[in-house]
Amino acid sequence: MTTLSQTARTTVPAPATAAETPQRPASRLRDHADGMAVASFVLGLLGTLALNLLLGPCALILGGLALARGTNRRGRALLGIALGAVDLLLLALLTTTDGTVSWHIGG
Repeated sequence: MTTLSQTARTTVPAPATAAETPQRPASRLRDHADGMAVASFVLGLLGTLALNLLLGPCALILGGLALARGTNRRGRALLGIALGAVDLLLLALLTTTDGTVSWHIGG
């Protein structure tokens, strides 16, 4: 004969702990953010020379994502954002003065 306490027992799954839930380690995300910061800087630097219409916005986006993800290379991310903005300003300057979107050296 079963008692009331034995029949009232039900198995309820225990709530998942932080160790059991699949998550990416913080160091791995930070490594990706560091790579984004460096890529932002390089793309911003290259954008001042060529393809500023394409590379400028990419530098802005990658720099912003790197800062949002907490990069250790904060200075490079900020430089990438600044260079991306310079790329777009340079594009606006070239478009208004020459009517072109590329560098023109010579007469």
